Amino acid sequence: MANFSKSNVPQFSVDVYQNEYLPEGGREVNAIVTVSATGGGTVGSAVGAPHLYAAGQSPDAAVAIMVDCSGSMDYPPTKMRGAREATAAAIDTLRDGVRFAVIGGTHVAKEVYPGNGRLAVADAATRGQAKEALRRLSAGGGTAIGTWLRLADRLLSSAEVSIRHGILLTDGRNEHESPQDLKAALDSCAGRFTCDARGVGTDWEVKEVTGIASALLGTADIVADPAALSADFTQMMETAMGKEVADVALRLWTPVGTEIKFVKQVAPTVEELTDRRTEAGPRAGDYPTGSWGDESRDYHVCVEVPSAGVGQEMLAARVSLVVPQGDGGVHNLGAQGLVKAVWTDDMVASTRINSQVAHYTGQAELAQVIQQGLDLRKSGDVDGATAKLGRAVQLASASGNADTAKLLAKVVDVVDAAAGTVRLKARVEEADEMTLETRSTKTVRVKK
Repeated sequence: MANFSKSNVPQFSVDVYQNEYLPEGGREVNAIVTVSATGGGTVGSAVGAPHLYAAGQSPDAAVAIMVDCSGSMDYPPTKMRGAREATAAAIDTLRDGVRFAVIGGTHVAKEVYPGNGRLAVADAATRGQAKEALRRLSAGGGTAIGTWLRLADRLLSSAEVSIRHGILLTDGRNEHESPQDLKAALDSCAGRFTCDARGVGTDWEVKEVTGIASALLGTADIVADPAALSADFTQMMETAMGKEVADVALRLWTPVGTEIKFVKQVAPTVEELTDRRTEAGPRAGDYPTGSWGDESRDYHVCVEVPSAGVGQEMLAARVSLVVPQGDGGVHNLGAQGLVKAVWTDDMVASTRINSQVAHYTGQAELAQVIQQGLDLRKSGDVDGATAKLGRAVQLASASGNADTAKLLAKVVDVVDAAAGTVRLKARVEEADEMTLETRSTKTVRVKK
């Protein structure tokens, strides 16, 4: 059972931003819920573990690195070299005591290090052995990512740790298993470990890589130049080493007659959580958020309440945070937020949109119109693509999302950003288009 009295376990807080005023008969309540974790110490203090390690013992984490070794990794040869160097850099970033394994992925998954269904324990000797084993990695064969994930799951679950994390690198499309096989593998791994996914070069499928990261509550990105892999892998591993609390769920309780319309993460990226609800007792449901270190994230919660008359008020939803315990129960992390509804005949109060809600509604639309615009561009619908990507430019400009605005400017010529007037560029670098698509869900926070 986890010991929650440790001073270096992060403290969680919940803040709710909303306009609680509704017109007479109004039913839809929107709120932005900001969850923050602060003041954590080291990975060794992971919460939700079957046990916590005493000072000087092993950190409570395990990592599996999955490296694409399919034939295409040899074209150009810098890809395989970059992958080996990046994996070595990630291994150097592991903390002493963290369990780890390296997997070589083709149309089958092979244990590169340490082998025999085991995990190694990171120290100077095992890091050196793992890097030596990387030299034997060569490219050849196909791509069946589901097999890599299933092997990672088997290895990670062999350790009694609470933080289980995967890093997956691919350079090609998942051509040697069906989409159903990959989906089945993702379904079986979901909730068992988190996974960051990276596409190197430009021959991989954006929706495959982002789909893997989304299903396993990790990050996705493009590394167009293999030379940039080492820096990216180092940063990914540093972030993984900073995670201290696993399997945190956002628990929503709603009163009788109230219906949850949607729950989505809106910062740092847009992630739909509505369909991932698991029931948690009468009128309560849990939405998975994965592992946490010292960080802050925003969620948009929309609930439909029974209509009521002027002057009435009600609690529309109660938000709390829980982590599972070894005995099948949960531990409440102590932070709570309330979403309220108050009916008024003051038109000014009831029609005011909360600035946080307005901002993130725009950011969610921005992610959506970029995806739609790029899909229309690929299908040859110039007018449709121009309209959607023009709207994207307008939203990025209005919200101050400078990173997305820069990426859009590589795909369209911006005539008037405020009006959303653009022209599609005749020639677009494939890497630029893939970068825009991969990073389309990244959001900026409200300017305080």
